[in-house]
Amino acid sequence: MRRSKATVYLDPAVLRAARVHAARTGKSASDVVEDALREYLGLGLLQRIRAKADLSEDEAMKLANDELHAMRAERDRDP
Repeated sequence: MRRSKATVYLDPAVLRAARVHAARTGKSASDVVEDALREYLGLGLLQRIRAKADLSEDEAMKLANDELHAMRAERDRDP
């Protein structure tokens, strides 16, 4: 997969923690940040759904969006 360069500003403690995690797992700091963003943005969920199901890309995206909307509706109902 082709990557694009991005400049971000992080709290020094967060950057240090990312670098430590990268060293412990044998990953690059970029991989750690990308993995964290994928999870935060819900892209990890979509990949797990695709791996477990025989769905087209459109079907997988619809399922992920439906789940996201259901989660938000549930969150908004709970005081």
